[in-house]
Amino acid sequence: MSLVSDSALRRALARARDGKALDVTEVTVLLHARGEHLDALLDHASRVRDAGLRAVGREGIITYSKKVFIPLTRLCRDRCGYCTFATAPHKLPAPFLSPDEVLEIARQGAAMGCKEALFTLGDRPEDRWHQARSWLEAHGYDDTLSYVRAMAIRVLEETGLLPHLNPGVLTWRDLQRLKPVAPSMGMMLETTSRRLFEEKGEAHYGSPDKDPAVRLRVLEDAGRTNVPFTTGILIGIGETVEDRAESIFAIRRVAREYGGIQEVIVQNFRAKPDTAMRGLPDASLEELAATIAVARLVLGPRVRIQAPPNLVDSEYALMIRAGIDDWGGVSPLTPDHVNPERPWPQISLLETRTAESGFQLRERLTIYPEYVLAGEPWLDPRLFGHVAALADPATGLALPDAELRGLPWQEPDGGFAPSGRVDLHVEVDTSGRTHDRRDDFDHVYGDWTALRDRLPPTSPDPTPSPATPSPATPSPAPLSPAPLSSAMPSPIAPSDGAGSDRAARVAPGTAAGVPAVPAPGARVAEGTGAAAVSPDARPAGVTGGGTPGEVRRALRRAAADPGGLSDAEAVALLAAEGEALDELAAIADDLRRQAVGDEVTYVVNRNINFTNVCYTGCRFCAFAQRRTDADAYTLSLDQVADRAQEAWDAGATEVCMQGGIHPDLPGTAYFDLARAVKERTPGMHVHAFSPMEVINGASRTDMSIQAWLEAAKEAGVDSLPGTAAEILDDDVRWVLTKGKLPAKEWVEVITTAHKVGIPTTSTMMYGHVDNHLHWVRHIKLIRSLQERTGGFSEFVLLPFVHTSAPIYLAGIARPGPTAQENRAVHALARILLHGAIKNIQCSWVKLRDDLCREVLQGGVNDLGGTLMEETISRMAGSENGSYKTISELREMVEVTGRPVRQRTTEYGVPTDERLAASEASDGVCKSVRRVLPMA
Repeated sequence: MSLVSDSALRRALARARDGKALDVTEVTVLLHARGEHLDALLDHASRVRDAGLRAVGREGIITYSKKVFIPLTRLCRDRCGYCTFATAPHKLPAPFLSPDEVLEIARQGAAMGCKEALFTLGDRPEDRWHQARSWLEAHGYDDTLSYVRAMAIRVLEETGLLPHLNPGVLTWRDLQRLKPVAPSMGMMLETTSRRLFEEKGEAHYGSPDKDPAVRLRVLEDAGRTNVPFTTGILIGIGETVEDRAESIFAIRRVAREYGGIQEVIVQNFRAKPDTAMRGLPDASLEELAATIAVARLVLGPRVRIQAPPNLVDSEYALMIRAGIDDWGGVSPLTPDHVNPERPWPQISLLETRTAESGFQLRERLTIYPEYVLAGEPWLDPRLFGHVAALADPATGLALPDAELRGLPWQEPDGGFAPSGRVDLHVEVDTSGRTHDRRDDFDHVYGDWTALRDRLPPTSPDPTPSPATPSPATPSPAPLSPAPLSSAMPSPIAPSDGAGSDRAARVAPGTAAGVPAVPAPGARVAEGTGAAAVSPDARPAGVTGGGTPGEVRRALRRAAADPGGLSDAEAVALLAAEGEALDELAAIADDLRRQAVGDEVTYVVNRNINFTNVCYTGCRFCAFAQRRTDADAYTLSLDQVADRAQEAWDAGATEVCMQGGIHPDLPGTAYFDLARAVKERTPGMHVHAFSPMEVINGASRTDMSIQAWLEAAKEAGVDSLPGTAAEILDDDVRWVLTKGKLPAKEWVEVITTAHKVGIPTTSTMMYGHVDNHLHWVRHIKLIRSLQERTGGFSEFVLLPFVHTSAPIYLAGIARPGPTAQENRAVHALARILLHGAIKNIQCSWVKLRDDLCREVLQGGVNDLGGTLMEETISRMAGSENGSYKTISELREMVEVTGRPVRQRTTEYGVPTDERLAASEASDGVCKSVRRVLPMA
């Protein structure tokens, strides 16, 4: 460890004492504190810890969890140089513990009063060991995580213990699968040092799951999925002191942005025989204490910090002085399988040593008290009963005398019971929404201040510009982000510890959920790994940015070779104005005429949004509500079927069903909805369920995407809306939404749907925190998917509606695209998709009628549907109504001189009976018609 000057230490300690923000350099200095400087550092950290405990009503309490270790498998695909847990198949009696062995450990633990079952296992052993793969296949499991999920359910049902899952690196979808069976999960970050991962002979070399970028992505995805998550750092494995500082800041950033880090473990390396690192010296306990204290200062009072008590020798008091408030899991039954040479202290001894430092030892559950008390969205409803049986409802801590007994793991009660404002689809056009935002606005979307850090400091003012289409009444001015102390992702607030997130340096691009095309021209914010996505960010590699000469050259290329447009040329066209914009529209309209002729089409359909209860945290969505919010509602199956019947009687050929990700809906909900509509109206085309809903359904039923889609098709789903696409670039998506599916998952759902014979639409929502090159690459990706599958029926452009969108109210997004951009992007979509997707649709819900007419003269051939009840955009502030009659659609198109034709979902011709019924109703059922006052 390099030395630092005494004066540097004193300056850093003074700043820590005064609660000043520390940068990574100052934190690195503090990690060198020893002697009197270490004493001062520990005093400062203790004060921060004590303030945090007072704030949550646990002053003078240090917690622990009584648990059993369940080493489900000791096989692993990684080769870490310090690990004695992972081994080879020939050294084990079987690749996995059997269900009987799992349950025997759990039962013994329950008999001894344990409340946590810690599932410990290696990362995806079937990828490396054929014995693991064969065992899983022989026992009917698709992969290790399927077995983990099944065993977690068995433990819940047969013992009452609460599973805490440590299966290593997890994807966003893995977290969706496992959240319903475990109140908490975990994975140590260990370090952000890439050297330890990339250089031969270092601790993580040859271990694919120890890539720091991958592990940070897991922490982020856990936060996006609202999973209470345990992580931490491992010191003494060859990392530098600077690496330690950067690792702490990396954890702080995730904790602050998503609020899901329930505890941070600071663990010291202890050398073990028979490992590649057996000759390395142990990290000293003074080093450990200094690191804990620095972590406390950086992470702040609200983050729980733990030191494993079996690794600190007898220095319990030192660790308490350093700022811990938890001892982690302690087992009276099973050894620490990761550090088997270090036995757990007796709980009575731990209680005595804690008391000697003036603290009371209290038992907690695997899910920390803050999350127990917060409930949704952190705890899945299927686990409510299991946690409630063991938790003190006042404190969230463990009930000392709780009875441990198995409880059924099943779908929550409620399901499709009608509730709330079920007439919102009508009232949204009269009385409107109750409030302009949800009651939990300040925390359900993550921390707004941290989110703003993903944007460059030069982001444009989001105030509407004169060129922006706006409603008749002025939209509210954007709100300033809430201050750090109050913008609190429930239940854990962003740290107000001393530290600057921008000081944490991680490999650029690591924040995206999946590898994606980097946000062009956007700077990478130091410490976030996320590309900044300013609406007017200068696209890298695109010269000129749409100068008149570049626009003219791009227009010539578009006319001669539409499919040959480069990214730079396409971006230039999006800057076209005046005569150039008119020429772009004319080129697009010529291509439209070649592809589909002059007809303007529409479908008579009804939107049925069966619930708006949702905790996904999409920051652009003003539709989603908590179950307790004034505007929340859920329809019953009968109500859904009644609305489908009304639509059929009015001549509809399609219902479009989408809803919030309601935690109470059963796993079969989507199948039930499709069957309800088909049983009542057998001839109705069911256009239903976005890719996000598909993922939710597959996760809840533990089915593969393909199997789920095949079941949905059998239940009556005829096609899928290609919504939830927004912009298919994760750097944009993770600003737009806290927890929606990554771009890769959207692509997988869509291509799988096409594979099983379910056609879909394709969409793009634009004009928020994106830039023009995002639009171009999104459209080109849609084209490439169509060339692979041929399953898209149309491309729908969805301008961002800003008025009540949370991300706009927080002052982060701009107020939608300008009129010029709307004209240009509709025309460009026709040009870039020429020869691949015939139908380009505009959204009358989001565009004024006059702008719809303009884009109809610039490549668009379809107006979408009559809708009958459009609630989602209306909740966001669209003032274009919730339905349009056939007469209104015809009137809109009349001035263009083009013929108007009713179509089916597949762009065919409806039957004479359907046409007659729709003419009689004018395409809209009576129950939703606006009643005009008498003159």
